[in-house]
Amino acid sequence: MASVQREDTSMEDRAHREKLLRMHSATAHDWEAEKRNKKDKRIYDDGTMSFFWHAHTITVLVIFSAVLVYVALFEDSVPDRDYNAKRGLMAVVLAFLLFGVIHTPDGPFIRPHPAFWRLVLCLSIVYELTMVFLLFQNVDDARQLMKHFDEKLGHELPEKDYGGNCFIYDANHTDPWHNLKDKMDGFVPTHFFGWWLKTLILRDWWLCTVMSIMFEVLEYTLEHQLPNFSECWWDHWIMDAIVCNGGGIYLGMKTLNYLSMKPYHWRGMWNISTYGGRLRRLAAQFTPYSWTDFDWRPASSLKRWMAMLAVIAIFLLAELNTFYLKFVLWIPPEHYLCLSRLVFFLFMGAAAMRETFQYLDDPNCKKFGRQSWLIAAIIITEFLIVLKFDWATVTKPIPQPIAFVWVVGLLCLAAWTVLKFFILRDVKNDVPQPLNSKPSNMAVKGENEVLSSSSNMQLRSRLTAKNGNGHNNNNNSYVY
Repeated sequence: MASVQREDTSMEDRAHREKLLRMHSATAHDWEAEKRNKKDKRIYDDGTMSFFWHAHTITVLVIFSAVLVYVALFEDSVPDRDYNAKRGLMAVVLAFLLFGVIHTPDGPFIRPHPAFWRLVLCLSIVYELTMVFLLFQNVDDARQLMKHFDEKLGHELPEKDYGGNCFIYDANHTDPWHNLKDKMDGFVPTHFFGWWLKTLILRDWWLCTVMSIMFEVLEYTLEHQLPNFSECWWDHWIMDAIVCNGGGIYLGMKTLNYLSMKPYHWRGMWNISTYGGRLRRLAAQFTPYSWTDFDWRPASSLKRWMAMLAVIAIFLLAELNTFYLKFVLWIPPEHYLCLSRLVFFLFMGAAAMRETFQYLDDPNCKKFGRQSWLIAAIIITEFLIVLKFDWATVTKPIPQPIAFVWVVGLLCLAAWTVLKFFILRDVKNDVPQPLNSKPSNMAVKGENEVLSSSSNMQLRSRLTAKNGNGHNNNNNSYVY
């Protein structure tokens, strides 16, 4: 009888350890399946490699050298110091970009071409170096440097009343709907499509919604510092939060569902016989090679929770930098530099968020991504420029009622964090481990015992059978 009881107890302990292992082994994305994605039936690639997929390092070197030979031996020199300095700096940047596009490691995406994402990485380096240079100038010189991009810059912007009359229907005006019509400018589609693209980058409805609402709260908080943050209540919550941001997020989620469900079947363009098929294949080159849903699991562990708070904070800081930089450097909102920066940040953010997700979710990923590191450095440098150039504006005290709301909110956030991860802590909050980790990495507390390799394989086979053919429940593959 005692032997039977000991055997039952042993089986219960083994089942408990397997349950713990399953909790520790769960990741949002099947990173092992990613490594085998070419065998996935939902992703087919015939392996055709055209001329445009080769590096051509020798060819590029010959062309680059030929251009330098022409400049050195055949081009007439121009006796203009400023012209030569600008031209030389441009040539230095282009030479660096050329080297980077050819020799830097590939990023997380391969569509439309890996070289494009290598170019984005190298442009990020150039932009960060430019921001560092700007940080070492004074505010007057920095504003005058903007004239090198546009002669119209370098002049103080005229003051504009953004709040003013907040009546949606103004009966005392010749056009009662003038307030609403004034808001229907080019920034409405910019807000809408901007949040559509941000949703494709973040790939999570809750995360996008929280950031959208938090930015409106920040506009309320900082409207005493920046005039264009002073908007009517209906502009904040109806036009921005619900119509533009909410509509963009909804369209983004629908797009994510489509990209998640569609099959990915790739053939070389010259293996397609019809011209229409080749045109469709050319257009498809600008779509993802495959897709991965982001399950951020913010409350799965304290480390993940703090990381998600950091992601939200750095995202909102990047949004604020957009407004503070143009205010400090006297750049009009409609200027091409503002739009160019936003588009550039979308490309940087797409690669950075993909790297960040893998860094947080893949236990085998021990290194913060290159693009993630760069975009974080850029955002921090931009913020330091704002602090240095207009300390008086940034340090204007927040109105007391708004400060009180922020203190209460932060205290509630801290209290929930302590309650969730310390007082009501669950074993699920431990850091996940990879399914294929060695037994020494899969230790389970209790009697200093470790699951054997055979038990690990048995558990994996059970999980595989449960999930179906070794795929994630989401049935998603690696995104390039």
